[in-house]
Amino acid sequence: MELEKYLVDEKHTIKDAMRRMTDIGQKALFVVNVDRELIGALSDGDIRKWILAGGNLSESVIKIYNNNPKYVKENYRADEVKKIMVTFLIECVPVVGDHNKIKEILTWENIFMEKARSKNEKLEVAVVIMAGGKGSRLDPFTRILPKPLIPINDKPIIEIIMDRFSEYGVNEFYISVNHKSRMIKAYFEEINDKYSVHYIEEEKPLGTIGSLKSLEGQVKGPILVTNCDIIIESDYADIVNFHSENNNDITLVVSLRHYVIPYGVCEIENGGTLKTIKEKPEYELLVNTGMCLIKDEILKFIPNNKHFDITDLIAAAKGEGRKIGVFPISDKSWVDIGQWEEYHKTLEKMRIDK
Repeated sequence: MELEKYLVDEKHTIKDAMRRMTDIGQKALFVVNVDRELIGALSDGDIRKWILAGGNLSESVIKIYNNNPKYVKENYRADEVKKIMVTFLIECVPVVGDHNKIKEILTWENIFMEKARSKNEKLEVAVVIMAGGKGSRLDPFTRILPKPLIPINDKPIIEIIMDRFSEYGVNEFYISVNHKSRMIKAYFEEINDKYSVHYIEEEKPLGTIGSLKSLEGQVKGPILVTNCDIIIESDYADIVNFHSENNNDITLVVSLRHYVIPYGVCEIENGGTLKTIKEKPEYELLVNTGMCLIKDEILKFIPNNKHFDITDLIAAAKGEGRKIGVFPISDKSWVDIGQWEEYHKTLEKMRIDK
């Protein structure tokens, strides 16, 4: 194991740490001083709280790290590490020597020799895949194939999404269909022993959320809704638990995106006087990924047989004092395959990962 990739110091920004976690596939990093001595730990939860509080991601990790981290000495016992991991639900523990210098990082896989906790946690949710759109951004592919059946290597996008959910014990799906629905149904008839599929038929386009009205009274508990052209590599159990623990009525999964305006941006005042010019400003924005969680009772705000988008549902719910939350994920934790550039990036990534 390369020890360095788990370590950050005060020179690293919170944004650096977030990207590092995504790269190594772990939920924690360890903060060290100039002598490589352990001074703290930084979790993905710490970063998420900072983002939701409106914190600047260009700040140093020193702003948010936990200065009382869990660790073991070099003469540790495996059962001691297991107890720490299970008690505090952490996936990696540093081993320290003299002067608290980090010698090694123990991961859940190292200690338990099995998949991480989240992979075994069954999700108690109804999963809806919105697959009724025309996929105009992928034209001319979608003149022939419906967007959900666009292939990534040897599988269509929608099956890759379903396979991801199956890691969490989900094998039953609701699929909202409209455009080229017969082709989608024909495909699933060929793999009907793999998943249980229920179709939500849209006789006309009902927007990004309108078709869910037909589930009112049919499903109980949280409903996880995802577009058919996104792949989320974050921990689904974390997302569902966050939604429940915060008692949200709607939780949007959002991604941090970094944008650079490649021009000088002018600010004016007094009807045309230049106030200032910012050269190539950079912005960090939270964007909607196309995945969300909804309480079953929120379906009552969706009208019957009318075009209704997620933005309309959020407005209706907020108007009734309902709680809307967001769950931030890294920009590297999702791809929007509905865009040609991202589609080709995903093809290349999955080719490398195979």
